[in-house]
Amino acid sequence: MLTAVNTAHGSADATIAVSVGVRDLSPRDLPACTWAGSATHLRHVAAELTRAAAGEVDYLAVCTPADLPVAIGGVDYAVSENAGTLWQLAVLPALQSCGLGTLLIRGAEERIRGRGLRRAELAVEESNSRARALYERLGYVAYGRAPDGWDMEGPDGVIRRHETMCVLMRKDL
Repeated sequence: MLTAVNTAHGSADATIAVSVGVRDLSPRDLPACTWAGSATHLRHVAAELTRAAAGEVDYLAVCTPADLPVAIGGVDYAVSENAGTLWQLAVLPALQSCGLGTLLIRGAEERIRGRGLRRAELAVEESNSRARALYERLGYVAYGRAPDGWDMEGPDGVIRRHETMCVLMRKDL
């Protein structure tokens, strides 16, 4: 259950509770996921859905009763031996800090345990203190650092390489 407070003119005037669920992301969901990234990013997600169909990864969506994704993310089973690696985790910006990221991560951890694995891993950009605080609250512990990079599409449509340093984190399940 997602609970949010709607404010108007600086005062709380309503509380809204919405049931959400976790399911597999499907190609038909991608047009509703433009909040998660650029067209280039969504093409990468579409490619990962092909891997999901082959059983190499799980790609999950937290959805509203209208079946609209409000959080998405994957678990890759080929990155680290005996672990599932969480990646591409994203929550609709207007609904961040409402528990959707926690629900998404718990759903991913359930999938990892379902494959008989007992460890989850992830990498978070050093500059993303908000996400790192969430992961730490959920029991993830830093164990190292590594450079990472990916292609990003700018508002002008030009693709640029984003280079960053990530904190590596893991959790025993």
